Amino acid sequence: MAATPSTSGLKAIDRLRKAANFEPVKQSVSLANGEEFEFYVTPLTAAEREKAQRNSKTDSANDYALQLLILKAKDENGQALFKPGEAVILKQEVEDEILQQMILKVLRPNEEEEADMDMKSA
Repeated sequence: MAATPSTSGLKAIDRLRKAANFEPVKQSVSLANGEEFEFYVTPLTAAEREKAQRNSKTDSANDYALQLLILKAKDENGQALFKPGEAVILKQEVEDEILQQMILKVLRPNEEEEADMDMKSA
């Protein structure tokens, strides 16, 4: 496979870094009251995954996923939507279905966008 002119001469690490796209992607979930809750996420990095693992109080996958949500969910200005201390409130006072939808969007921020593109091209 021949290298393209823009990538020839670049080291592997530089090619990977250049190809990374960390632009925030707008996400939304429908709340029970009919409102849309919007937030922004960027693709997950290995460092962020490790931080969420360290912040997890247990070995539970649910605790880890909640820590990812707290770490990654941002507002339109790039500010965190949740504080680490709000994990208990999220677990006890927010519908689990909503949390699960948000966590999926954190894990795969471009998935819905890609599905929309696939449907448009079909």
